[in-house]
Amino acid sequence: MQFHNTLTRKTETFKPRKAGNVSLYTCGPTVYNYYHIGNLRNAVFNDTLRRALSLSGYEVKHVMNITDVGHLVSDADIGEDKLEKGARAEGKTVFEVAEHYTRAFKSDMNELNVQPPNGYHSHKHHDTYARATDFIPEQIEMIQILVKKGFAYQTEQAIYFDVQKLPDYGRLTGQKLADKETGARDQVVTDSAKHHPQDFAVWFFTIGRYADHSMYWPSPWGDGFPGWHLECSAIIHATLGDPIDIHTGGVDHIGTHHPNEMAQTEAAYGDSLANFWIHNEFILVNGTKMSKSKGNAYILSQIKEHGFTTMALRLLYLEAHYRTELNFSFESLTASTNTLRGLMSWAELLYQPDILPTPDNSQSTKFREAISGSLADDLDTPGALARLHEFASAYAPTQALLEFLDEAFALNLSLVRDLPVRDKQTILDRETARHSKDWSRSDQIREHLEKSGIALEDTPSGPRWKRLGL
Repeated sequence: MQFHNTLTRKTETFKPRKAGNVSLYTCGPTVYNYYHIGNLRNAVFNDTLRRALSLSGYEVKHVMNITDVGHLVSDADIGEDKLEKGARAEGKTVFEVAEHYTRAFKSDMNELNVQPPNGYHSHKHHDTYARATDFIPEQIEMIQILVKKGFAYQTEQAIYFDVQKLPDYGRLTGQKLADKETGARDQVVTDSAKHHPQDFAVWFFTIGRYADHSMYWPSPWGDGFPGWHLECSAIIHATLGDPIDIHTGGVDHIGTHHPNEMAQTEAAYGDSLANFWIHNEFILVNGTKMSKSKGNAYILSQIKEHGFTTMALRLLYLEAHYRTELNFSFESLTASTNTLRGLMSWAELLYQPDILPTPDNSQSTKFREAISGSLADDLDTPGALARLHEFASAYAPTQALLEFLDEAFALNLSLVRDLPVRDKQTILDRETARHSKDWSRSDQIREHLEKSGIALEDTPSGPRWKRLGL
């Protein structure tokens, strides 16, 4: 397999640390709001990557965090905690907000056929997501190591990571610290005791602007709460060990969040955090930047309210390479809906074997290898779908191939069902009418079937039925 590694800016052959096994960490949601279509693209990208690794024979141990404390409205340690802001806006406690949006997130993942992580089990919450608030002791322990080693220092307001102590800080971005300092000259610095503008908080104290913070824990330095960047480093160290094989995220994490994760782990444990860093690109909406202020940061329920299915949205994501910007529009989603409808109609040929020839074992094997090969080539989902369309134009599906395609794409193609016996008998009745040249009766039956959601197409091999809609 080959992936584009953000760290080296090259497409490299993937080789895990342990043969046959892959450790994968994906940045999860900050549960103060619903996931929008940009977040959902990242989720489908992560899931497709995991599926591609499994198809290539790897056992994947996958961990994903849920941020339920410490994520400020700015990556630069400015502003309030997003959970606190959300709680105030909704008149709820932060715990109620976190629980509501965690449930909503998991519901969205289920609807999009995104597999839950499998590398950690929370006995407290009875699921497999790693919540930041469940790893407070591990985060405090990591801060203690950083302080002891001289990589972190304390001010009245917080404990900061000292970026100048790590010579290669920020190498993920390809930008030197001096360049980042120049770009930060106009940045608002809320703590004048910081050694460097790029120093970031690993622990905030409940004083000053955070005196009324409702989520806080005791620590050796005083009550407070962890910084956002710290949780991923601590969770990875506790669940997967470092370095891991693959760390993913959106391109918006390349500038600050991921470099800070790397710095903490390297400073505390002397290890790299990850060997491969893989990032997916942004989504545009009708050619413009997506933002809540523009009202175009659609969430999954809004997609469904417009009459589209979650599988059509998943296919839209797969039709673009993860490293290219995807322009979302309801027109493009309509096109994906039509493509999905065509694939479902092809899948229904499983119950109409006379329309297209059934592939033999050799043809099926070559098809599987073509799909797996495209996905192994830096997750080339457009190429893999092209191979699928080529195959579908020549051969009927088999149950085994449909199940294989759902392992790869998770579009529910294997869930198609045969028509009820009564509908099949109605189609036979129409054939009898046609052979008798009773065209009026034939047309009546066709119209009846269409009202029942079944379209007919007359072919040299006989009538082909297709379910209307998805």
